[in-house]
Amino acid sequence: MKLQFEPIHPTVDSSFTLLHYTEVQQGGLLWHYHPEYELVYIPRGHGRRHIGQHISRFEDGELVLIGPDLPHLTFSYGQPAGAPFEEIVVQLRGDFLGPDFWQRPELSAIRQLLSRSHEGLSFGGATRAAVGTALRQLLDAPPFARLLLLLQVLQELAQAAPHDCTPLHAGTGGLGLSGKEQQRLSRVYQFVEQHYHRASLSVQEVADVAYLSVPAFCRYFKKMTRHTLTDFLQEYRVGQACRLLLDDDLSVTEVSYASGFNNLSHFNKTFRKYTGQSPTEYRRQRLEQV
Repeated sequence: MKLQFEPIHPTVDSSFTLLHYTEVQQGGLLWHYHPEYELVYIPRGHGRRHIGQHISRFEDGELVLIGPDLPHLTFSYGQPAGAPFEEIVVQLRGDFLGPDFWQRPELSAIRQLLSRSHEGLSFGGATRAAVGTALRQLLDAPPFARLLLLLQVLQELAQAAPHDCTPLHAGTGGLGLSGKEQQRLSRVYQFVEQHYHRASLSVQEVADVAYLSVPAFCRYFKKMTRHTLTDFLQEYRVGQACRLLLDDDLSVTEVSYASGFNNLSHFNKTFRKYTGQSPTEYRRQRLEQV
């Protein structure tokens, strides 16, 4: 199974990503990784837990914290369509509240939790019961309350009893990246996140951030992400466009330029390639769901 890089975009009005699935997901990414921490809560369902080199099954629910760049399998993998399944996923960058936020003394327990997550952590029934209600509340909470709830959830996980928090020792089965390589990838991701809206963004600029020549960077980036930089940028920009299209005050042309496309025709073609819809169709469908 090919390892794929998953580009992740924060939820609208949020500094982190919140996903809710009420049925088995068919298709999409299977064996994948990303630089964000990922908290997965499955109140209903069973399946295969494959994180790094750790392989096991989970029954009657799951709560697991996965560290950055730790490959993992989609949790509904292998389940038939229509099988009972529900999943709440929280994804957040280590610096989503600023580069030094976790260094505050009040957050020492969460800081240690995040450090331990690089091996993968699975939590037992007592902890699932303690944080499950709060994770459900995240789905309907307004932005400020949502952030406070997330911090409360992380604190609860950090204080879980040792017998209810199992390290999966999955890290040695990950990408095998040294600290230097992880930092290099993080610099690239961060640079793209800050500059994707510039249509003039060049390979040379990104290669400079990685301290590599252009040919060396292209080989390196394709090896690490299974994407060319062009493909990666297009997918990232389409993801940002999806968020902007939820703002009905912006025209499709304005969304196109704000997302880093300097040609409306190219934007429409690329958007349809990744979503199967035109920007107008996507906006109409999503706004009808609100």
